[in-house]
Amino acid sequence: MQRTIFEKLGDFILGRGFYIVLFLCVATIGVSGYYMMDSFTPDEPATITAPVTGKEEVTVPNVTKPPVAVTPQPKPEPKPEPKPEPVVKPAPEPVAKAPAVFTWPMKGAVLVEHSVQTLTYDATMGDWRVHQGIDVAGKVGTEVLAISGGTVKNVLEDELMGKTVVLDHGAGLISVYANLSPEVAVIKGDTVTIGKVIGVVGESAIAESAMDGHLHLEMWQDATVVNPVEFLPER
Repeated sequence: MQRTIFEKLGDFILGRGFYIVLFLCVATIGVSGYYMMDSFTPDEPATITAPVTGKEEVTVPNVTKPPVAVTPQPKPEPKPEPKPEPVVKPAPEPVAKAPAVFTWPMKGAVLVEHSVQTLTYDATMGDWRVHQGIDVAGKVGTEVLAISGGTVKNVLEDELMGKTVVLDHGAGLISVYANLSPEVAVIKGDTVTIGKVIGVVGESAIAESAMDGHLHLEMWQDATVVNPVEFLPER
């Protein structure tokens, strides 16, 4: 009996055809898997769909920021503290020493002595008062000498003691010559030596005008009046 084509096809499938069909199925599955894997990108960032009211939805990519590398900054070196500048003290000015040698300003007796502890009678003023210097007798025009070396500190017209010359002998020692004639031989700033003529006896001291001709001499040590006789040599 002759077999039909369907019977022959069934025998083929049951025989060699089974393996052919199996191969085709496996190949189909492999091709399908390849295309599926090719269409899927694992590194593609996921997207987040955020609803926007009244507008179309906006897709915001979820981007992960890479970590920022922080470079450590070097610590600043401490600045050295400035050294204090040395304090330079100015050299002390030399102190002028008081002269060791003195002379009388002129020859003549002491008419009125130095007196600050007790009062003396002033014939001109008609009262009792202290006498800060000594009055050395001398005729008008008698030369008056510097009792020691020094510098002319001042030349002035005193209201009571008349024409006056002040000498600075250093170390706080000062000598004052009053009742001089208006014309004197020195000016302020002059340097004088012991025995130099600084003027002549006059009649300019109103406070002592009742006395005979004389020189009124005072001495001061550190702004304190002292007795000139303690400095002048004995006669």
